[in-house]
Amino acid sequence: MYDIVKTLHSYWAYIVLLILFIAVINSLVKRAKGKDYLAFDFRISLFTLIVSHLQLLIGLVLYFVSPRFELWSELGGGVMSNSLARLYLVEHPFVNILAIALITIGYSKHKKKLISKAKFNTIAIFYTIALVLFLSRIPWDAWLG
Repeated sequence: MYDIVKTLHSYWAYIVLLILFIAVINSLVKRAKGKDYLAFDFRISLFTLIVSHLQLLIGLVLYFVSPRFELWSELGGGVMSNSLARLYLVEHPFVNILAIALITIGYSKHKKKLISKAKFNTIAIFYTIALVLFLSRIPWDAWLG
C-alpha cells in the first residue's frame, strides 16, 4: 500500500504544481491587462483548491503508512537533529499544510471581492505564496531521482 500511495502522491504533485502555476499566471496576466473576472477564472481557482486538498489527503495517508513514521518512536526528539527525518516528518508536512491553508484562505477571500482587479490580486498573492512554499519543501532528491 505504501508504494501505491507514494507514487500517487508524487504524480499528483505534478498536477497540483501545474494547476497552481496556471492559476497564478492567469491571475497575474489578467490583472495586468485589466480583464474581467469570468467563470473560467473562478473554475481555475476552484480546481486549484480541489486538487491541492486531494493532495493533502493523499499526503496524510502517506504520512501515517510510511516506514519513516516509525522514526518518531525510534528517534524521539532526535528527529529534529536528523535533517532527512526532519524534512519528511516535520518540514514537508507543516509547510505544505500551511500552503494549502493559504490557498483555501485566498480562495475564500477572493469570492468576497466585488471588483475583478481585487479578485485577481487576492488569488495572485495567496496562490503565489503557496506555490513558493510548495517548491521550497519538495524533497527534490527523492522526487526527481
